[in-house]
Amino acid sequence: MEPIDIFKALSNETRLNILQWLKDPEKHFPKQGAHLPKEVSYKGGVCVGDIQEKAKASQSTVSHYLNMMQKAGLLESVRYGQWTYYRRNEEAISQFAEYFSTKI
Repeated sequence: MEPIDIFKALSNETRLNILQWLKDPEKHFPKQGAHLPKEVSYKGGVCVGDIQEKAKASQSTVSHYLNMMQKAGLLESVRYGQWTYYRRNEEAISQFAEYFSTKI
């Protein structure tokens, strides 16, 4: 975890919103998992297309944002066929919260 990368990732309103939306994906993305095969479960994972639709941004912008957040450690992803699903990396978020509360 590099705190500066996390701060950079969170310094954009849309990226911050995405992280907040993914905290409660069932509420914010009711269609989640629509493209996953029945035998596959990706708890909390949300398709890029659904995130893009909610963010009202281009696919390339949302993909860039998600990639940045994943590199910072805030998100995890898995790919099934042509779809990529993202969810929060709760362990990394907890570590960052601990860092923030003890170091800053």
